[in-house]
Amino acid sequence: MSLRLIQPALFLVLAACGTSNSANAGEPTGDPPFRVSPVASFSSPWALAFLPGSHDAIVTEKPGHIWLVDTASGRKQPVAGTPKVVESSQGGLLDVVVSPTFASDHAVYLTYSEPSAHGGSGLALARAQLTRSANGGTLTGLQVLWHDPAGGEGGQFGGIVAFAPDGRSLFLSSGERQRFTPAQDPNQPLGKILHLTLDGKPAPGNPGAGRTGATTVTLTDPPDDTVKAKSVRGRTVGWPGPNLTPAETWSIGHRNPYGLTFDAQGRLWETEMGPRGGDELNLIEPGKNYGWPLVSEGENYDGVPIPKPSTRPDLTPAKLFWVPSISPTSLLIYSGNLFPQWKGSGFIGALSGQALIRVTFSGDDAQKADRWDMGARIRFVGEGPDGAIYLLEDGDNGRLLRLTPSNGG
Repeated sequence: MSLRLIQPALFLVLAACGTSNSANAGEPTGDPPFRVSPVASFSSPWALAFLPGSHDAIVTEKPGHIWLVDTASGRKQPVAGTPKVVESSQGGLLDVVVSPTFASDHAVYLTYSEPSAHGGSGLALARAQLTRSANGGTLTGLQVLWHDPAGGEGGQFGGIVAFAPDGRSLFLSSGERQRFTPAQDPNQPLGKILHLTLDGKPAPGNPGAGRTGATTVTLTDPPDDTVKAKSVRGRTVGWPGPNLTPAETWSIGHRNPYGLTFDAQGRLWETEMGPRGGDELNLIEPGKNYGWPLVSEGENYDGVPIPKPSTRPDLTPAKLFWVPSISPTSLLIYSGNLFPQWKGSGFIGALSGQALIRVTFSGDDAQKADRWDMGARIRFVGEGPDGAIYLLEDGDNGRLLRLTPSNGG
């Protein structure tokens, strides 16, 4: 059962985030065992975070706006004080998470694409204090904690934040900006999972703790494919101050990491978009190389083949992959009581797949479980304080949806 009629023309605009929708990518399909209730609508929403102790959530919109929304009534109120962003097809205001100590510091963390002195834009991580008022809210004291000083062209920033289980550090996903080779360059943060303190510094105990990188890096524009990327010409950009990228890095070899979260046992899981096919679910471990752009289950958009992961046993393979692409976005590992049968399951939003996908975990392994057609590109999946599952649709007039059991339980 489709939850919204899918117009055939939609399939013509999905190339930016993956190939066409797949009828079956290995998961069972069927009528969803949940009821869908629209809550509110937004302009290109990206992420949502619930404020502790309430049904109020903070929602980011890619053009640079933030809203407070009462998920019980759907009332929206603006939040002032947002940072300046560079909006593009895949850039703008991205993730939002609340501080582990929000009750005392009222802090929220934001990621976004900021203007760059070297042209284009770069990923930034900032922290600010949220002050509530009768008319909405205001961000004050905004401080950039970390950024990619090289900037440059290209989309797919990643920019997903996950706090460590002890709340004392954070993990930040950084996309490779469609440039391919930086994902394997230890001197550039692109294509990496970074482990930082809550103040944006290299976290103690990282695989490259204490190391510094090159004083200059090569800045390239996105090439056509992985082969041309090997010989593409770039320009040399100086690093302002010590290059701490090696000390910040937790893992390398990532393409477009848009889901990042811990399970109840403290394992870090990640979803990332492949090229034409090869979308992945990965178990992220320190010091591992996840292969991009050296290997992939997919191929370049122009059809140029990429070696398969089986050709490089020295690289860490994905736990699950999808061919054709589903374009996975955020990853939720469910912990609520409203859907007790799904406790511990992973839920993945899909853009080109226009679906909500469920996976299950067995220790360090994962299995495909369900795939429900949502009739819209799903940008974000989150869990509410009552155990309901919340989705954000992608694009103009993207709706915030609440999923509750269809049997009314």
